[in-house]
Order: sequence, then C-alpha cells, then structure tokens
Amino acid sequence: MGKDTDISKFLSFVLRHDPGSIGLSLDSAGWADVRELLTLMERAGRGVNEATLRRVVAESDKKRFTFSDDGRRIRAAQGHSVSVELGLEAREPPDVLFHGAAEGSVAAILAEGLKPMARRHVHLSVSLDAARKVGERHGRPVVFVVDALRMWRDGLAFFQADNGVWLTDHVPRSYLTRAEARAI
Repeated sequence: MGKDTDISKFLSFVLRHDPGSIGLSLDSAGWADVRELLTLMERAGRGVNEATLRRVVAESDKKRFTFSDDGRRIRAAQGHSVSVELGLEAREPPDVLFHGAAEGSVAAILAEGLKPMARRHVHLSVSLDAARKVGERHGRPVVFVVDALRMWRDGLAFFQADNGVWLTDHVPRSYLTRAEARAI
C-alpha cells in the first residue's frame, strides 16, 4: 500500500469514525481545523505537511474529503459513524441507484432492506460498476438496483454528498432488485 493510501485511510478513520483517537474535535457539521489536524497527526506519528494533505485530498479517486471554501477546514464527505450533520439539502435522485454488497449480506438485505449499519446513511452509487467495486471489498459482490425515484416520490429523502455519493436513511426491501434479475 502506498503512502498516499495510508494517509487517506488514516484520514478516513479520524474524520469519519474516531477523531478523539488523536485528540481532534469535529464541529457539529464534521469540520476540523486543518492546522490542528496536521499538528495532531504529527503527534500521532502520522505527520504530513499541508501540501501533501491537499495533494492526497485532490488526487483521491473517491473524493472522500472536502475542504471548506476558505481552505481552513476539512471534513469527510460522507461515511461517518460519528454524529455529524453535513447540512445537505434533500434532492431528487436519478431513476435508479446502485448498492454493492458482499454475497454473505444478501439474505439480511432481502429480509430487512438496506440499513446504514455502523454508518449514518446507506451509500448509493450512480454506477453499477462502482457499486460492484464496493461489494468486492468484502467478498463476492452482489449489486442491488434501488428504485430511487419511486422512493423519493413515496416521501423518502435522498441527499448527495460532495463526492457524488447518494445517501438515504434506509432502503426498504420493496425498492430493491438484484442487478442480475433486472435488465439494466
């Protein structure tokens, strides 16, 4: 694993799940002061300079992190298990979205729908391929098609994170189809 990947994974852990592990505080919207983050990363033995941090964030293929408009703060775009309010406005999703899961999760998903589990939201993709890659991280992938527009019309909210990932609180079973069971 490369150094940039290690930095990105560490940032994901700290900014999404456990800022206290290095003594960092996030505000209610998940923002951290960049200078404080860099100082605390250094103390934790994960020191990087600001230029490296900005490069890692800019070059990340998944765009997991966002800088504030003034560049002084940073936060994870989505994927939090800590309580934050990203301030995203509900918006109409595309007709369908996709969710990748491991084959071992299929029975629970078919019984209960998609739940956020340890995170704050269910994450959905506009791309079948992206969803498949997510599922591959945990074993043999299975992709579900989410009837997102029907969910929206039925009153369920959707939000789009800064990195393009779609978020919702829960996807009931009645809005799900396995991708191979449906012509895409």
